Amino acid sequence: MVDMAVGVVMGSAVTSVVNAIVNNLISPLIAMIFGKPDLSGLLTITYRNATISFGAILTALLNFLLIAIAVYFCIIMPINKLRQLSRAASGIKDQPNAPSPQDQSLQLLRQIANDIHQSTNADSQQAGTGLPRNQD
Repeated sequence: MVDMAVGVVMGSAVTSVVNAIVNNLISPLIAMIFGKPDLSGLLTITYRNATISFGAILTALLNFLLIAIAVYFCIIMPINKLRQLSRAASGIKDQPNAPSPQDQSLQLLRQIANDIHQSTNADSQQAGTGLPRNQD
């Protein structure tokens, strides 16, 4: 839960940094190239007082990509590196041969099914309703 709280706080901090980069670096570069300070005024279609702005969508996608890149390189990678270093320092090694949680669940379900099958066969043999199978 602490990781989530740190992620939310860091995400909001990164968002303000990315917005500053977009507003003070990328938008002026766009203004130099296209003559407008942002893409929201570009690539618009207006019909019967309804406006579709592909430029605004591109601006939002650009902001999202920049925030995602910043969060990955500034938060996720360093935290993962710190976790690896702390595991190495504490002597905990990753177990590459350990089964995944899905494999463990599947194995448990198979064991339960086998137990039920064996229990059903034993009950039917005790009741005299089933004959033992020929193993040949």
